[in-house]
Amino acid sequence: MIAKQWIAPAALAFASAAGPAWAQAPAAADPAATAWMLSATALVLFMTLPGLALFYAGLVRSKNVLSVMMHCLAIACLASVLWLFGVYSLAFSGSHPLIGDLAKFALLPVGRDAVVSGLPENLFFMFQMTFAIITPALIVGAFVERIRFGAVLLFSGLWLVLVYAPVCHWVWGGGWLAARHVMDYAGGLVVHATAGVSALVLAWRLGPRDGWPRDLSPPHNPGMTMIGAGMLWVGWYGFNGGSALAADGNAASALMVTHLSAATAGLVWAAIEWRRFKRASMVGLVTGVVAGLATVTPASGFIGPVGAVALGAAGSVVCYHAVELVKQRLKIDDSLDVFAVHGVGGILGTLAVAVLASPALGGAGYFEGVTMGDQALTQVIGVAAVVAWSAIVTLVLAWICQRTVGLRAQEEHVDEGLDMSAHGERAYNP
Repeated sequence: MIAKQWIAPAALAFASAAGPAWAQAPAAADPAATAWMLSATALVLFMTLPGLALFYAGLVRSKNVLSVMMHCLAIACLASVLWLFGVYSLAFSGSHPLIGDLAKFALLPVGRDAVVSGLPENLFFMFQMTFAIITPALIVGAFVERIRFGAVLLFSGLWLVLVYAPVCHWVWGGGWLAARHVMDYAGGLVVHATAGVSALVLAWRLGPRDGWPRDLSPPHNPGMTMIGAGMLWVGWYGFNGGSALAADGNAASALMVTHLSAATAGLVWAAIEWRRFKRASMVGLVTGVVAGLATVTPASGFIGPVGAVALGAAGSVVCYHAVELVKQRLKIDDSLDVFAVHGVGGILGTLAVAVLASPALGGAGYFEGVTMGDQALTQVIGVAAVVAWSAIVTLVLAWICQRTVGLRAQEEHVDEGLDMSAHGERAYNP
């Protein structure tokens, strides 16, 4: 059985075995937890701005650097406003198993002193908002250098309402997967599976970049990518550690296993490259680190250090081969490997936690009456449902974008580079 102190992360705060968090919330916010969560919220936003923006920008050609940064920044602004005007409420209010209601619309009924899980609700709102920002921003990596800016905004806005909000409610807001005690500590399903699957479908629908796969220039600035990856790594401490919603041993354990998985995955990816090419690349090493971070995310609150090392190694190997599968076998230009790294990593971690949570492996154990086999079945059901929903809705949204604002940028704009054609600016002056 999972000890009571483990039933605290965002994944379980609104749907634990003992009842909804609203009924358990203390009368006043916990000062230590509040201080930590203020920091964790800033760390998670730091992952997107500037972490993810720099990570992606270094991987594209110099004529498209600002467009990638613009996508991340614009999505952050759009997601923040939508989170206030409905998406937060759809995710975290109401008792319907499939979707929330609008009781928390614009936070109108939420007072300054309202408390959820020992935190001011305004802080809980902000912490969860940073997750809603980075999730659609991850998808940016799949469509760089060839998409219309209007399509980015329209797709991302609709996607937050129709994919992110329902899945978040299923898993973290008291929905049907929460009722089954699905284990997703910090977003293997809610963040990485949704973004990864949607990225793959959108990249397939959009078509490849011109000259792909043979005639593309290499990443224009791997050093920029490394800086962005470092920011992601540091920010992930807030992403996973903050999902404890408390300043306690659970947060510390989640932070520790997050770091160990990332470090292991980076080494394993470098070793694979060394064996195949007799050298290890900077881009490969940081890609491995991110794969380890994505893979450990759903399991970070439920496993021990041995499980973290195992997940990091497995995530690196599986994601490395997933990159080849997507690009060489499926021939889909998921440009910056969003599905192979985030989607596959998140899904792998979501499935593996059913085993690695075992106390024999240093894990936290399971809910009362739940066996490892029961948990494994729940994890499979969760993955299947989220993958199917994300793929189907993304196909519909791509069709809507194509019929309204258009999806793919005009070829002359692609040739010129989206920095100038879409935004009238350059990252580098001649």
